[in-house]
Amino acid sequence: MTRTRRRYWLMKSEPDAFSIDDLQRVGTEPWNGVRNYQARNFMRDGMQVGDGVLFYHSNTAVPGIAGTATVASAAYPDDTQFDRKSDYFDPKATREEPRWFLIDVEFERKLSRTIPLEEIKQHGERLGEEFALIKRGSRLSVFPVSADQYKFLLSLE
Repeated sequence: MTRTRRRYWLMKSEPDAFSIDDLQRVGTEPWNGVRNYQARNFMRDGMQVGDGVLFYHSNTAVPGIAGTATVASAAYPDDTQFDRKSDYFDPKATREEPRWFLIDVEFERKLSRTIPLEEIKQHGERLGEEFALIKRGSRLSVFPVSADQYKFLLSLE
């Protein structure tokens, strides 16, 4: 059975580590280093090729949505978990039983302006109180976004 309905996601990256400009330059990039089980499960179990991604810059002067991308691969093991020199090394992970997975992300477009978090928060009622980006205590780096939320957020551009 194949799923025909496109899903949408928000993925956070610190721009000094990897920005929308970096993704534009390379075209497609493995989204490695995710070390949160819920975020991993979204990538491993929920994402499919063709899904839409809101690319969010976090931990910067003006955090916000900077561009869009597309899920370009099915989930596969994140090799950084096996690399002892990597910040993302996990001594409990084995090639036979990997713990961490990633997907490839393909550049779609850079927004004409970053949609700042502060502006997004002003639309909390429209987005819903469970929207992970503005929900108190939520620090997920990867999470689902409804089609309506995706369209609405891009309409703020």
